Amino acid sequence: MDACLAVEREVEKVLSKFGSIDDHTTNTLDELISYVQGLKEELVQNHSETELGTTQSLIIAQCSKKIKDIVSRVSTEHKDLHSSVSKVGKAVDRNFVSDFGAVVNEQALKGEGKHQLINEVICEHFLRQGMLDIAEQLIQDGSLELDECKKEPFLELHRILGALKCRDLEPALEWTHMNRNRLKAQSSSLEFKLHRLKFIDLLLQGPERQNEALIYARNFAPFAHSHTREVQVLMGSLLYTRQGIQASPYSHLLDPIHWEEICDVFTRDACSLLGLSVESPLSVCVRAGCTALPPLLNIKQVMQQRQCTGVWSAKDELPVEIDLGQECRYHSIFACPILRQQSTEANPPVRLVCGHVISKDALSKLANGSKVKCPYCPMEQNSSEAKQIYF
Repeated sequence: MDACLAVEREVEKVLSKFGSIDDHTTNTLDELISYVQGLKEELVQNHSETELGTTQSLIIAQCSKKIKDIVSRVSTEHKDLHSSVSKVGKAVDRNFVSDFGAVVNEQALKGEGKHQLINEVICEHFLRQGMLDIAEQLIQDGSLELDECKKEPFLELHRILGALKCRDLEPALEWTHMNRNRLKAQSSSLEFKLHRLKFIDLLLQGPERQNEALIYARNFAPFAHSHTREVQVLMGSLLYTRQGIQASPYSHLLDPIHWEEICDVFTRDACSLLGLSVESPLSVCVRAGCTALPPLLNIKQVMQQRQCTGVWSAKDELPVEIDLGQECRYHSIFACPILRQQSTEANPPVRLVCGHVISKDALSKLANGSKVKCPYCPMEQNSSEAKQIYF
């Protein structure tokens, strides 16, 4: 972020200088054009002969010199602007590291099927974004074998989202009707919110659609217990159909945020039913990588200066802890209180008979033969009695 701000400051300096030079140059040239035009008119009016006199020749020579001086000055100012622009490029080179190869683990991409897996992740990202032609081209170029049944959910998801963005509720309502039981099982409010938007749309069409809106309100019956307050508000809005909801206490129902919200709710619930993550895995990885790169580049530079580059490559983990934020935490994390290391598949957490939890490596180090004493209480037990636990 500091690097971006440093470059932004240089860009702002260039833009400010460009604006001032542009204004000054425009004014100068306008004044020069007016001067030359005035001189031309004066010469035409005061001299009818084809040849110029000494005075007129002197005036034209002075005008020519003035033009050359002004052009030379404008050219110099333009060269100064080029100098400022070049400083932006230098600021970019100074603040951003172009060689990211220093923090790349090439071994992570080696192995059978890994390139294929990366291509499939990229292809899935394009399908999620509705870029179907690009996804199809990648499938063809990468010789990917992607079943139509895997592509169909993305096509349907994009089709319904496109309709919602155009304020067309019918495809989404049809989809929720087909998946009502599954949505109900996960306590989804998607169907109610879709019916609410449809009901409000009918009210906005005036008193002539009031009866139709009243009949449509029967769709709220299944949600009477779970959304009692919201249903009451919607029924109350019927009283203001003639005078207009816009000038009523229920004007908040017309807030455009409801349409933005419905797209997010549909995406979340649909992805949940399809067994997909709400966000594209590729987007999450890129965002996490951008967050991790600056500290990794810094620690790599420190390790090279201290000549201990082998520390990183010797372990299957990063040399420093990087906090990616709560939004990038998708599972529980256990850190052994004895070794102060995060558990892995090779070093899982284990539960002692007394209930305390440590890592498997810590258990091995604490064991004295077949016996192990809990580091937190006096209880002693056999190492075999420790049970692996799963979060």
